[in-house]
Amino acid sequence: MTKKTMSLLSAALLAATLGAAALPSQAAVVTVDVAPPAPRYEATPAPRHGYHWTAGYWNWNGHRYVWVPGTWVRERHGYYYTEPSWVEHDGRWTLQHGRWERGDRDHDGVPNRYDHDRDNDGVPNQYDRHPDNPHRH
Repeated sequence: MTKKTMSLLSAALLAATLGAAALPSQAAVVTVDVAPPAPRYEATPAPRHGYHWTAGYWNWNGHRYVWVPGTWVRERHGYYYTEPSWVEHDGRWTLQHGRWERGDRDHDGVPNRYDHDRDNDGVPNQYDRHPDNPHRH
């Protein structure tokens, strides 16, 4: 191999390695044909400053459902916690893992990802030059 070919191969290998390292890890998508059992009752503990209680849920271990008990998760300011849940589509069930999502910027109770008029000025975000300016009318 020539020096130029070795250099190109080294650069390609380095780029591939860095690219793989930069990818965020994602929880595996779990899809099964059997509906999960009804949730178990768990007593909700008293509030704990700086933490959010997330209720237990059924998880799939590859062969059957297993109960994952509720737990405390540290709060993230400006975010809200979406509980783990199972969603049915065409007879198959997919686990939506629990996650923190950005809160609603305008405090209208609608998460920003679903809010089509974040500054409540009557102009939909897609047509609003400043969709996050609550002082604009």
